[in-house]
Amino acid sequence: MVKRRARGPPKLPAKQLAILAICRFAEPVALTSVFPYLPEMIESFGVEKKHVAWWAGMTSAAFSLSQCLTAVIWGRASDRFGRKPTVLTGLTLTMISCLIWGMSSSLPMAIVARSFAGGCNGNVGIIRTMVAEMVPEKELQPRAFSIMPLVWTLGSIFGPSFGGFFAKPAENLPALFGNNKFLTKFPFALPNLIASVLFLLGITTGILFLKETLETKRHQKDYGLALGKKLTAAVKACFSLSKRNPKPFRRASASYDESAASLLRPTSSAGSESSRYDSFAPKDSKPPLPRPTLVEVFTRQSVINLIAYTFLALHAVAYDQLLPIFLHTPQQTPNSTNTQLPFKFSGGFGLGSSRIGTLFTAYGFVGCFIQFLVFPPTARKFGVLNCFKCCAVSFPIICIATPYTALIQNSNLQQATMFGIMTIKSFAVIFAFPCSIILLTNSAVSLRILGTLNGFAVSISAVGRAIGPALGGAAFTWGIERGYVVTPYFMLAIISTIGAIPIWYLVEMPGFSKTDDSSDTETDDEEEDLLPAVDEDIAGEILEGDEVIFEEDDDLTTISGPSLGGTMRSRKSSDGERSLAVPRIGSGIERRMSSPIGIRGGSVGPGGGRRLSNGLAASNMGVGTGGTSFT
Repeated sequence: MVKRRARGPPKLPAKQLAILAICRFAEPVALTSVFPYLPEMIESFGVEKKHVAWWAGMTSAAFSLSQCLTAVIWGRASDRFGRKPTVLTGLTLTMISCLIWGMSSSLPMAIVARSFAGGCNGNVGIIRTMVAEMVPEKELQPRAFSIMPLVWTLGSIFGPSFGGFFAKPAENLPALFGNNKFLTKFPFALPNLIASVLFLLGITTGILFLKETLETKRHQKDYGLALGKKLTAAVKACFSLSKRNPKPFRRASASYDESAASLLRPTSSAGSESSRYDSFAPKDSKPPLPRPTLVEVFTRQSVINLIAYTFLALHAVAYDQLLPIFLHTPQQTPNSTNTQLPFKFSGGFGLGSSRIGTLFTAYGFVGCFIQFLVFPPTARKFGVLNCFKCCAVSFPIICIATPYTALIQNSNLQQATMFGIMTIKSFAVIFAFPCSIILLTNSAVSLRILGTLNGFAVSISAVGRAIGPALGGAAFTWGIERGYVVTPYFMLAIISTIGAIPIWYLVEMPGFSKTDDSSDTETDDEEEDLLPAVDEDIAGEILEGDEVIFEEDDDLTTISGPSLGGTMRSRKSSDGERSLAVPRIGSGIERRMSSPIGIRGGSVGPGGGRRLSNGLAASNMGVGTGGTSFT
């Protein structure tokens, strides 16, 4: 009796997404670890308190401006050289820039370090492209595209916590680091050294286990993957994992790997032999795809998506940049001279880097919960576009409410109120960015242009991320000097209102579907799960495909054996050949067996020549295809 497992619904390539997430994790950790100590770092360069917001905005603007100038170049490089080498190169350069930033001893050096970090960081768009190439199915996109923002959220948990905790370690932790001359000279180096270790972990994981997703490059030999497989095999051998987890019997070759996936798919019996042999042509012999044109990249929906995404990046990044500065600004007691509601008042929270880091860490935990458990089912139920519209409406309200927390005089109540606003903003941001990315991805005319499209998306949105912190920092400085702390937040409310308008012109496009030719991006174990599982009843039954055959074939050499015996019945084999089957397995018959390995020139088994057939075989004349038999 034969049981065959039908192909189920599409699945996420969980292992590859997890590997990509490990590669990605170090970047948000490094970037968010800056927030708690950035105001103190700017002050350590001799900048007056009232100008800290301005220069903090300029450092962020330098990062985003450099990213704007180089993002398209990184996207083009990934289309030409492959996603994997481009991502790994970006991670390495970002790690170097992180170390330079941590050892900055002057404001110009810090700005140069941030500029270098931005110019080296084109991975955002490339990683989005890799996710889209791994998961083109629309029904899986809400969960798939929430994974990288989830990684950012996790990074925003760890980054601010150790950024605030390990900044100025010689002062804050004198028992451990008080005598360390290096950390005394560079008080903000330790958080960046820790981030560099995470970068090394991501780079190593990517080299050994990350698979290429670019169609024209993914079938080329990858020495890093080969080394990773050898290391994995060695570890499994040491711990005997293969004995603990036996796999069910499958009628497939033990040497089956990803490159053989297409050979094991069913082929039509009506096709000609030439077409069947053509399926064995090497996949890497495909001609290179033409370079995407600007007309293909900038469709109407793509342009609208880019405008909406740029405004979203502008006000969201500016808000995040201003928040630690607002929390660090000293409190002001309202009175008749400095306060005239509803607009004239000033002051902040007066918090240090450690307390700011704690708030951002709690903010990250909330975001992690929203990202993983709330967003995917909500987006599936109400639709990506509807969720995006709701977020767009909430941003102006959040911006307007934020500065009024400065009027609360009780410190605990003030921080609790601020954390409530941060939680609402977390909902809005965590929903808005994945929704925007999904809509942008589905607006592409084909997967071939996604690398370039996401490169332009990062580059264009980087303009917003450069303008936002610069404008926000300047507005905050102006407002603090004149007693109007509402100035930057009202400005962001206006910008977010303008940015919401294009969203109502968006259309949710159908997206892509995964074809058979691109289905080999799964890992080896996942691909093996797609093979039909066979339950064999050896006692008295014969497997489907193990039929007795009599037809003559000039290209095949039949080994003589004892005469056939027993009652036989005629049946049609699965590949269209006329054959005879027997009710039980005899020792003196010539059998046709499904097997991944053929043996010619000798008998198989105890009773004569068996005739073997499978899609992974070689006939006497050369390479065989599905249904080609040999003796």
